[in-house]
Amino acid sequence: MASADARASVSVALCTYNGERWVGEQLSSILDQSVPVAEVVVGDDGSTDGTLDVIAQVAARSDIPVRVAATERAGGIRANMERTLRACTGDIIAMSDQDDVWHPDRIEQVLEEFAARPDALLVHADARIVGADGSPSGGTLLGRLGASEEERAALVLGEGWPVLLRRNLVTGATAAIRRELLDLALPLGSSWVHDEWLAIIAASRGGVVLIDEPLIDYRVHGSNQIGAEERTLGYRVRRMLASRRDRLEGLARRGEELVERLEA
Repeated sequence: MASADARASVSVALCTYNGERWVGEQLSSILDQSVPVAEVVVGDDGSTDGTLDVIAQVAARSDIPVRVAATERAGGIRANMERTLRACTGDIIAMSDQDDVWHPDRIEQVLEEFAARPDALLVHADARIVGADGSPSGGTLLGRLGASEEERAALVLGEGWPVLLRRNLVTGATAAIRRELLDLALPLGSSWVHDEWLAIIAASRGGVVLIDEPLIDYRVHGSNQIGAEERTLGYRVRRMLASRRDRLEGLARRGEELVERLEA
């Protein structure tokens, strides 16, 4: 690992909302990485359950600082993620959902990739799909998204701009960013999901790289706030029946927002 990246401090942006059932397992997996993180920054979107109590109990067993940056309602996942990213102090910021489980070497592999690719602004990975009880479903996140071999190859090579212009294949829970990306990407685009916005801004600078193997267990259950919907026949029918006018207007808004940011 290059010395500069070996010394890089890593913050974790952990966004939570009524996640007491799984957040303890998630936080434990973050605190038990083979390469320790420097801090965990929690942005809680006004939980009414025991989420913050569970976080406090798990944090008390570690020497790694776990800092709750916000507890009031932000107004949704994008706003909560933005304020949590702003509160992070690390050179590298790894994003985290509240209900997944990190593999022990996630941060180690991410830092190695950043060291090998100094132009990379965002590094993401695949994920193993698991159920509510943590048992593997036999699939992966990129598989569920229908990522082709050609799309994966382009992302591995850092040539994801044309891929990501067509559709997003970067899931925030698997992604880490250099701090410099925040200067380009904040405030987050109001017509975009936070992960696709960070990815497209990073890709516009040639800086998105895929680690084409699972580095987290991505939990799919009935109360996911956001996530990858399997591309079943029902999914395709719903997409087909959606108003063409609404889709086109949405694309136009997103395009205008992206062009405005890239030209700023």
